[in-house]
Amino acid sequence: MTSASRSEALEAPASTPASRSAALEAIAAEVRACTRCRLHAGRTHAVPGEGHPDTEVVFVGEGPGLNEDRQGRPFVGRAGDLLVRFLATIGWRREEVFITNVVKCRPPDNRDPEPDEVAACLPYLQRQLQALDPALVVTLGRHSMGRFIPGARITQAHGTVHPVDPATGAGSALVYAMFHPAAALRAPDVERQSYDDAAGIPAALLEARRRRVATAATAATGAATGEARPEQAAAPEAFPAPPPPDASPVDTALDAPTFF
Repeated sequence: MTSASRSEALEAPASTPASRSAALEAIAAEVRACTRCRLHAGRTHAVPGEGHPDTEVVFVGEGPGLNEDRQGRPFVGRAGDLLVRFLATIGWRREEVFITNVVKCRPPDNRDPEPDEVAACLPYLQRQLQALDPALVVTLGRHSMGRFIPGARITQAHGTVHPVDPATGAGSALVYAMFHPAAALRAPDVERQSYDDAAGIPAALLEARRRRVATAATAATGAATGEARPEQAAAPEAFPAPPPPDASPVDTALDAPTFF
């Protein structure tokens, strides 16, 4: 699918690779200078996030760890190495996606972020998602999942897809829940489940594309007939990821993140 046809089909906001890159870098500059919460006092580096500005897929973790704080980059320690291996099993590279966290500074001793720290940092994540307009958000761990699927339990929600509240910044995306790679490092059962969950990401992306195209078509029909229609059709609270598509030439071309 060409860049022009994909943008038209999804009725994406008018933007260019340069404008998305500029928006993401502006956010990153604010993050690096941020003093909104107490976490800034103990950081070595803030960790805004990184990746391809034109990707369809955003991975969201909880917060930086020791290695991330030292380097100013997300998922660069052992958990990051495992995330790279998860992506490799589906033929993806980390450079093809965007990776960030709910909070952008390391909590002391890797403790859970406090509610006020999360609240202070969430606007940055919302703006990143607005700039990227992803089709799929992959949450890594229960804290990230809680921002997109309130009230869900990670042991039940992993490997499933859910609609996303537009207030998160991902206006027309689906969210796919996974365990945090750090949890997989500590528990072989979780690691095995995580490899299985990673295998479902391409199918979740295909489903997200289908729903975006269907929503755009519905909106276009409503505009043509003058009928008021909702931004998104009603969606179930949760549904399993669809099975992997048949290996047809079309589906094979669609099972990796493409760029605008």
